[in-house]
Amino acid sequence: MNVLMRIKKQGEGRLPLLIFITLLFALFFFLSFLPKGKAAHISQQPVAATPPSPENVTSSWTEAKIVIRRGMTLTDILKDYKMSPTEIHQMRQDVRPVYDLAKIKAGKEFRIYTDATGKPTAYEYDIDRNNYLLIHRMNGTFSAEIVQVTFDTRVSLIWGVIDDNPIATMLKQGEQAKLALMLTDIFAWDIDFYTDLRKGDSFKIIFEKKYKENKFVDYGNLLSAEFTNQGRTYRAFRYVYPDTGKWAYYSFNGDSMRREFIKSPISFARITSRFTSSRFHPIRKVYRAHYGVDYAAPIGTAVQATAAGTVTFVGRNGAAGRMVRIRHMNAYETMYLHLSRYGSGIKKGAKIQAKDVVGYVGSSGESTGPHLDYRMKYRGSYINPLSWKFQPVEPLRAEFLGDFQEKAQGFLFVLDAPMHLARLAQGGPLYLPSKEGD
Repeated sequence: MNVLMRIKKQGEGRLPLLIFITLLFALFFFLSFLPKGKAAHISQQPVAATPPSPENVTSSWTEAKIVIRRGMTLTDILKDYKMSPTEIHQMRQDVRPVYDLAKIKAGKEFRIYTDATGKPTAYEYDIDRNNYLLIHRMNGTFSAEIVQVTFDTRVSLIWGVIDDNPIATMLKQGEQAKLALMLTDIFAWDIDFYTDLRKGDSFKIIFEKKYKENKFVDYGNLLSAEFTNQGRTYRAFRYVYPDTGKWAYYSFNGDSMRREFIKSPISFARITSRFTSSRFHPIRKVYRAHYGVDYAAPIGTAVQATAAGTVTFVGRNGAAGRMVRIRHMNAYETMYLHLSRYGSGIKKGAKIQAKDVVGYVGSSGESTGPHLDYRMKYRGSYINPLSWKFQPVEPLRAEFLGDFQEKAQGFLFVLDAPMHLARLAQGGPLYLPSKEGD
């Protein structure tokens, strides 16, 4: 939302001051979360690829870019670059311990660096968005390494109001659906993003965007986020432990954003039947208990485990159709019924993590249409997963709470920037951050 445009209409004389204040917001933010004692590099500019020293280090080199077409082999790529079949075979063999060049894929870019005579001296192949293969010749042989791509990383802030769902709202903001999924993943332990959403719910996100040669490539880390659902505001801050490098999301007080279970095994699915002791069975035409929650979704929709655990059953189970049962810690058990097929690696005894795909929506067993029947037990008895109160897990380690809150305070100031700007536009004072909620 463009707050400054609305402010401009209300008072041209205040605009320079407001722009200045906005810049102060950004400065305060960056100084707050950047590591102490280190140079404050907000972004890294991409550096043009420079091949390692070729055999003839005094020769100038030129770069040729080739987009691999379907069916192309390494020989097809290199045959016009003064390389004999023997040299190409040797390249394959020398590079194989690092990367199998038989696995190059259509659509990827292969770069060739040649010397003044037109002979290749170094090569690059884009493995994925984040890594490329670098090959160079030394004394008649080939050596290789996998190198991380250097991006220009920029920090962004966006906010918006939910009209339909987070994905549609994010697309209207000019962002991609992936960012919406990153947002919902953080709050999935507290919010079911189908049943709990209301029109007018809102969000704010501070996140990284990766650029290469000034073109957007991918999203980086989601640094902090806020989601207001039915009048209740949730805030999450990413924290990396200085001693281990591990990271997680926490509330300002240091509580983990994770719970024992996420609220829904399917993202953006519609509930068609709830947990009840008496429901008219659509096939048997009798009233009986329904100890699960039915989520209607198209066949093939991914079903995710709601917590880490061990698979205890995979297979057909009468009226339940294709089913997966998982045993979790603290005497919990979950079941996923009417699947069309199972997730990769899902078998009895498999250890899985929360949000791993256990299967896909189907209509197997006694079912009138594609849906997932999700069930949960606690100490052997069925419970309602929609109303059960799950506990937070893995709180922030106490010795790092002060460092965490110091960094989180800077994020809080930026998350509240739209509110501060609106207050200024109405002639009110600017409040510097002191604690959460001010």
